[in-house]
Order: sequence, then structure tokens, then C-alpha cells
Amino acid sequence: MGFEPPQRLVRALGRQYGEPAAAEWLNRLPALTGEAVAARGLDVERVVAPGGRSALVVLVRRPDGSPATLKITPPLAAPSLERAALAHWKGWGAVELLDTGAGTAAPDTATDDTATDRALLLERLQPEISLRSLPEAKALLEAAGTVRRLWVDPPAGHGFETVAERTERESAELRAADDADGGLAPLVSAALAAREELCATATETRLLHGAFGQGKVLAGERAPWLAVGPEPLVGEPAYDLARLARDRVEDLVAASSGPSSARRRVSRLADSLDMDGGRLRGWTLFRAVESGVRALAAGRRQTAELLLEFAGWL
Repeated sequence: MGFEPPQRLVRALGRQYGEPAAAEWLNRLPALTGEAVAARGLDVERVVAPGGRSALVVLVRRPDGSPATLKITPPLAAPSLERAALAHWKGWGAVELLDTGAGTAAPDTATDDTATDRALLLERLQPEISLRSLPEAKALLEAAGTVRRLWVDPPAGHGFETVAERTERESAELRAADDADGGLAPLVSAALAAREELCATATETRLLHGAFGQGKVLAGERAPWLAVGPEPLVGEPAYDLARLARDRVEDLVAASSGPSSARRRVSRLADSLDMDGGRLRGWTLFRAVESGVRALAAGRRQTAELLLEFAGWL
């Protein structure tokens, strides 16, 4: 069968990596997927559509007939790092990596492009059912219970980026945006100051999901809910929870009680995980401003306005 990427994936990769780089990899994607299927002796059921925004996801069956999911990720998205994190979690709170025999050590580079690194064979979850299908209060409760399982000591000799390293790179982009658009100055300054203080005073080092949100938690059979799609790094858990704090931001902005509801959500999340509320607020501010500025630069003005308004409430 053909392995044509869903349009959601085409658009998302174009925004993230630029049209030329995305198009080059997408043109190779059907052949890469066919190679991965053949190498593992898999029977293909279907490509998941509309699917995700970072990888091609294919529902397959293994040679013994058991269901599985094959994920083909662009090399710039560091699939080898995702593999290493999933191997370390061993299915605890996260989707289980099924082909654990090779490529499980985290490398020093995020550009590996071997057949092993490109493809991840994972346990079958229910791709159409995420925590976003639940009422908000229930979704946040389940999300908190899931993400806390992921916060374990990182493996010895890991090659994961640190929170300080990732956010320093993002800070440089924020400073450039501040110079280009003076209207962003108050929020950008507050976000950068929060990040500097948080990095200077951080004491915890855990393996983090890196991109955790309600949409990254899918229904399963082995456990009710399991995390997928990590962008792993190491640092303090408050950073990981910050993306979750702004989930369904469009609902918060639409509500008349949006500002107070946003602040209460941050406090409740912190309390539910016995976390310093000030540190969670700080990382939530930084991550919302960084995402908003990045969305603005990409021409996604509506998304940017939602995120920046949310950030202003904190």
C-alpha cells in the first residue's frame, strides 16, 4: 500500500522545519516506511489520519499477529532520543517500545537517520482517544497522575538536553523577537527574568517528557492512559507541567473568568503534585510566551494571541 502523509503532518512539518527541508523528507517518507515495514515483517492495517503533527503513524500487526504501531519520525525531531527515553521508562506511564533490541542508547546528536532510528515500533494504543476527550477537570487529574510516573532519574551517561540548554536557545530567539517588536517587551522581559531565576535555583534533575499535554496522553489497554510523543530532556518537573497548565487555552480566553481560572489552574496543578506553585507559574509564563512568539513568527496570529493573552494573566 502507499504511505502518503496526512495533510496535517505536511503542514506542521513545513511550519516547523521550513518547506524545502520538510518536502525533501516527505518525498522519501513512503520508501522509508516501506523499508521499516519490510524489515520487521509487519502487516499494515492503515495510516492514522489526520494523525499527529510530528510523525507518520501506521497501525500494523507483528509477525505473530499482535497489534502494534509504527512511528516514522523526521531525523531533526531526534527519534533516537525518543527511543532512549521510552526504553528507560519501560512502559511505566508511557507507551511501550517494542523493538528494544537496538538503538536504545541516547546519542550525542539529534540528526541520526539510520533505519533503526527513523522507525519506532510501539504498543498499540487508541490514537483517536486522548485526554482531550474528557471533561477538563477529569483530564487534568488523569494527566497529572500520568506525568508524575515519567519523572524518574535519567539513565547514566544519557545524551539528553537539559532544561537550561533548551531554554537558553529559546531565550535567544525571544530576545530577537523583542528587538523586532517592542510591543512584546513587557511579556518577553518577564519571561526571560523568570527563566533566569528558575535555572539559577533549580535543584531537581529528572527525566522529563518535554512536550506533555492532554493531547499527548492516549487511551490504552495495559493502562487506562499512557503518554506518547516525548521530546525528552532532563531538569525539574515544574518545566514539564507548564505546558499542561495552558491546555485548552482557547476555552480559558473565551470565559469571562479566564484570568482567575488560569491562576487557579496553576495553583491546583502545583498542589496536586506537591510542587512549588511559584516555580510552576514561572515556567508556565516562559513557555507560553516562547510558544506565542514562535507562533507569531510563523504567521499563526490567532494561536499567538491566545497564548500571549494567557501569559499576561500570570
